[in-house]
Amino acid sequence: MSQISQALIALGSNLDNPVAQVRRAFDELAIIPESHLLACSSLYRSEPIGNQDQPEFINAVAQIETTLSPHDLLEKLLEIEKDHGRVRGLSNDPRTLDLDMLMYDELECNENGLILPHPRMYQRAFVLKPLMEISANFIIPGHGAVAELLSACTNQRIEREKNW
Repeated sequence: MSQISQALIALGSNLDNPVAQVRRAFDELAIIPESHLLACSSLYRSEPIGNQDQPEFINAVAQIETTLSPHDLLEKLLEIEKDHGRVRGLSNDPRTLDLDMLMYDELECNENGLILPHPRMYQRAFVLKPLMEISANFIIPGHGAVAELLSACTNQRIEREKNW
């Protein structure tokens, strides 16, 4: 029997009806083979980081359990992005859907396009706020408690989306 692992996934969109994009992505995460969707945060509206000349983002975090390997799960996430019309350009460009694996159990990895834990998750209010909703006491290895990290992101505006 394969080992069951837990993964945290950040979702983001700011093109082509972002709320609908993220809601549909939740549904698609729920049907990844050998996986089970455990939790979904609310949707949050945030300002873009980096390239400011683009629409606001809708962000969320999901938690799944899976028997897929980290690389197989990453491939499924990339397929979902592609199905949403994601075109990879420059970092921080507008996108129909962005799915980032934040954590896969306690695995530390930096190979074949997979970096775990996600290297900037502890600096992003749009990750920390929805993550805190799913797991208020979550500790990001090497960085600390989500609530404390979020309090350091004072220059990043994030608000819960009312109409989702």
